[in-house]
Amino acid sequence: MTTPVQYRSRGQAVWLDSISSRMIRSGKLGGLIGSGAIYGVTSNPTIFGQAIQKNEGDYNGPLIRMADEGKSSFEIYDELTRSDIAEGADLFRPIFQRNPADGWISLEVLPALANDAEGTVAEAQRLVSLLGRPNVFIKVPSTTAGLAAIRKLISLGISINVTLMFNRRHYREVAEAYLSGLSDLDKAGGDLSKVQSVASFFVSRVDTLVDRLLEEKAAKASPAAVGHLQALKGKAGLANCKIVYQDFLAIFGTKRFRDLAAKGARVQRPLWASTGTKNPAYSDLLYVENLVGPDTVNTMPEKTLEALLDHGRCQGDTIFEGVEEANRVLEALASEEIDVEALGERLQEEGVKLFAKSYDELLQTIEDRRTEAIQNYSKTKKLAIGPSGQILDS
Repeated sequence: MTTPVQYRSRGQAVWLDSISSRMIRSGKLGGLIGSGAIYGVTSNPTIFGQAIQKNEGDYNGPLIRMADEGKSSFEIYDELTRSDIAEGADLFRPIFQRNPADGWISLEVLPALANDAEGTVAEAQRLVSLLGRPNVFIKVPSTTAGLAAIRKLISLGISINVTLMFNRRHYREVAEAYLSGLSDLDKAGGDLSKVQSVASFFVSRVDTLVDRLLEEKAAKASPAAVGHLQALKGKAGLANCKIVYQDFLAIFGTKRFRDLAAKGARVQRPLWASTGTKNPAYSDLLYVENLVGPDTVNTMPEKTLEALLDHGRCQGDTIFEGVEEANRVLEALASEEIDVEALGERLQEEGVKLFAKSYDELLQTIEDRRTEAIQNYSKTKKLAIGPSGQILDS
């Protein structure tokens, strides 16, 4: 029994934070699904940009075809990403049909819409309509505009993966938007059992920033204080998650939710995101083995998934362990004027900008790949495009 299967038996689903045409067509994604290694997939512009850049041969055919049709970089991006998401969703469909909590794949709305509620709703509706798959989450950031969009989309019965959450305020506001959306859907006579949501709470980015601030303080501190500051490194991310999970238990244990659950509503599962360890001094499974628990998801990059499959352990519901210690860590950081709540606001603002930057870079990558593909092939060969979009020599 693989470690992800053990985690699933405890209520946590392991997802992969990666997707590409090559991964799908090589059979790798299907193999991971079939072996019980993963139960879902997340994506974002950065992931697609890397896939298109690294897997040139898999995308050249469609790029040439769409370029010849006169499509813009956005139109090419839109078709390529929707194609991968649709194929991925179809691979996950059997496990989704066995258990609707599993088999989900996520596609993000355009980063430029992070502060546009109406635009986000319209884009989400467009994507849902074009994809036509019941097991696709539309990713929406937890910005102020995003919260309004989340409530509206849930009220329309559209399943949402809420992203870019870094502190308790973000989590609580997202849970409120979800519950309000469910209430709106219920009042409209909708089927609450058909809509789902996950709340993506970022982990390693918190430690990266907090650790840097601790190092800066340690460089100026007295020798007696350095040890205390160093001891706090690598602890903020996990502490943040453990406290947020307590919030999850409280919010979804209320009568308000129980009444909705009686009509078919599902909990909005916390999803631990950014769980690849960035500091080589820490365990490569620091943000995996310590966050296992009921009604949770952990989405991880390929390298972290490989580590989990190689030497990961199942040590019980670790999300419940060290909650008091988590509070003490956050209090100790606050005493050093490191406010994790305030840093969460900063990280969200930076995250919105980073996703926008990644999207711009992705469009440029598409433009570059389109130009290269046409130059490399159209002048020397008569092009034929195979059934999977690959270029066939003639």
